[in-house]
Amino acid sequence: MNLSRKLILLFSAGVVFTSCVSKKKFVSLQSELTATKADLERRGEMVNDFKNKLVSCEQEKEKMAATSKASQDAKESQMNDLRAQIADLQKVRDTQMQQVGGLTVLNQSANENINRTLAQLEKKDKYIGLLQAAKSKADSMNLALAVNLKSVLNDGLDDTDVEVKVDKTVVMVNLSDKMLFTSGSYKISPKAFGVLEKVAKLIQSRPDLEMMVEGYTDNVAINTECLDDNWDLSVKRATAVVRTLQKKFGVDPNKLVAAGRGEYNALTSNDTAEGRSINRRTRIILMPKLDQFYDLLNPDNAK
Repeated sequence: MNLSRKLILLFSAGVVFTSCVSKKKFVSLQSELTATKADLERRGEMVNDFKNKLVSCEQEKEKMAATSKASQDAKESQMNDLRAQIADLQKVRDTQMQQVGGLTVLNQSANENINRTLAQLEKKDKYIGLLQAAKSKADSMNLALAVNLKSVLNDGLDDTDVEVKVDKTVVMVNLSDKMLFTSGSYKISPKAFGVLEKVAKLIQSRPDLEMMVEGYTDNVAINTECLDDNWDLSVKRATAVVRTLQKKFGVDPNKLVAAGRGEYNALTSNDTAEGRSINRRTRIILMPKLDQFYDLLNPDNAK
């Protein structure tokens, strides 16, 4: 039985039995009615409170559902980003693995090249050692040759007429113009024969030597019936010396070279008579045979 029906019954009973119910009983029923009304009001308030709570719960549920969906969407987006990053990292890893493989091949090739280069350098070091030894030997021989030449050629001559010096792999003998030739001529003077004879004997005793004769002049122009210019004079003086060595003293012409340098490659200024006298000279260059020299440059021939 619900609360409303109970109130109606109580009220009807009160009307029907008013006359036969005692005043005390009536007061009791009335008190019960008041308490019941108060309880009804309280329960009505509770119902309203529960309704409000229900609405609040439904709203909270909707909020939670929306929040949960947003959270799920955010997590899904984050997971998609992570998947993309993983894919990129895999690509980078694969590329790096390919590069490492390529570098391994390159490293092997580089090691092989380095080993070949080291082997070549070792051969070159040996060859350089051979060249240095040959050069030292040649330098020693040239020095000894220069000392002997100076002592032999200076015998009976003025020191200013003959100059002997070593330059790199050759020995050079500078003979003054006044000692070899008459002025402005390419005819050998008689006093030059003694010097050229000594040079010829030296060449004949050294089959490993070749000789180049260079003629030089000063810068005073010359033009005669026999000479066109200083070039012509310097060449004719050089050829006059080699002819004398060949025909008079029997030097093998295969070992002789004649060259004219004219007024160029001067030793000093031509502004003074002394300077021009120094520049008028004939140079005899004693050198190893060219084929022997080129053999030194070929590692296959260096034993």
